[in-house]
Amino acid sequence: MRDREIERVCIVGAGFMGIQIAVQCALHGVPVRLADVSAAALAQAAQAQSELLEQRVAAGELEPARARAALARIAPNTDLRAAVADVDLVIEAVPERLDLKRQVFGQLDALCAPSTILATNSSSLRVSLIEDATARPERVLNLHFYAPVWQRTMADLQRGTATSDETFERARRFVTRIGCTPLLVQRESTGFCFNRVWRAVKRECLHLVDEGVASYED
Repeated sequence: MRDREIERVCIVGAGFMGIQIAVQCALHGVPVRLADVSAAALAQAAQAQSELLEQRVAAGELEPARARAALARIAPNTDLRAAVADVDLVIEAVPERLDLKRQVFGQLDALCAPSTILATNSSSLRVSLIEDATARPERVLNLHFYAPVWQRTMADLQRGTATSDETFERARRFVTRIGCTPLLVQRESTGFCFNRVWRAVKRECLHLVDEGVASYED
C-alpha cells in the first residue's frame, strides 16, 4: 500500500532559508505554517515573502493570482505547539548550532504526532548528530535546500543511522511535488551530494589557474 502523502508542513525558523522554503511549498499548493519564537521575525518574513513574489510577478515568472494564493497558504505562528499540530512534515531551519537544533528537535518530538517526519535543513550537520534528541530516529533525516530555492531547484535528502525507507520515500515524493529535484544521499556524507561535487569543481578550477592552463576569467 502506498504511504500517505505529505499534505501539511511546518517550517521552524523564519530566517533566510525558512522564508524561501515556505514560499516554494506554498507556490505548489502546500499549506505551510511558518513558526518562530519572534513575532518581529515573522512580520519581517511576511514582508520579505510578499516582496519576493512581487518581484517574480514583475519579472513575468508568476501570475499575480498564483502569487496571492501562495501568500494565503503561509500561516505565521509563534506558538510551536499550534504550528506543528496535525502536520505531516516539519522542516527545521534555525541557525546552524548543534545545541539549538537538538533542543528544537527535542521539542518537536514531544509536540508532534508520532507519524510526523522531522527534517533538518542543515547544510553542514549530519542528522545522526541530532536524531537521538528524539524518540523517532526512523522518521528523521536531512532535507537540505539551496538558495535561491526557486532557481536552484534541488534538495539533498540524506539518511541518518535509522531513517526508514518509508520516511525517505515520502520525503522524496514531497520534494518532487514542490518542483525540486531530490538528490538521494543513501548514507551519511559530510557535504551531502551537491556540495561535494561543487567542491571538486572549485578545486579543479584552482588547479587550472595554478598550472597556467587557463586564466581565472576563462
